Amino acid sequence: MDATTTTPDTIEAALARLSAAWDAGDAAAYAREFTDDATYVIYAGIVYEGRDAIERGHLPVFEKWRKGSRMRMRVRSIRHLADDVAVVLTEGGIGTRRIPIDKVQTFTMVRRDDSWQCAAFQNTKKNRLFIRMNRIFDPSR
Repeated sequence: MDATTTTPDTIEAALARLSAAWDAGDAAAYAREFTDDATYVIYAGIVYEGRDAIERGHLPVFEKWRKGSRMRMRVRSIRHLADDVAVVLTEGGIGTRRIPIDKVQTFTMVRRDDSWQCAAFQNTKKNRLFIRMNRIFDPSR
């Protein structure tokens, strides 16, 4: 590979940038991983619409509520709906020491100008009691 050749951006690389921006507490870098018109829904039901709102919404998170926290994320699946659109299911969490896997996220990723960005994000907190009850009635889960 010569110096003019670049490595194609991947969904995993975009998620790694997102996680690194969270770990750095950088709201601008975090928001850059979303499209201008992205929707962002957190587990509490709060909705941010647009990259600017996502950045503004994360300033107090990084400066106060979750200052110094890190993100842990593992990809459960990537399902391509088209060459430039994919739905990504992840599990993860945030914390400062031991980081629990206590949430499930859905990312709708789009490729624009050879770069993957998130167009829609949904975060759901796991409810351990309901998960346990569901497994009693449906052991295949």
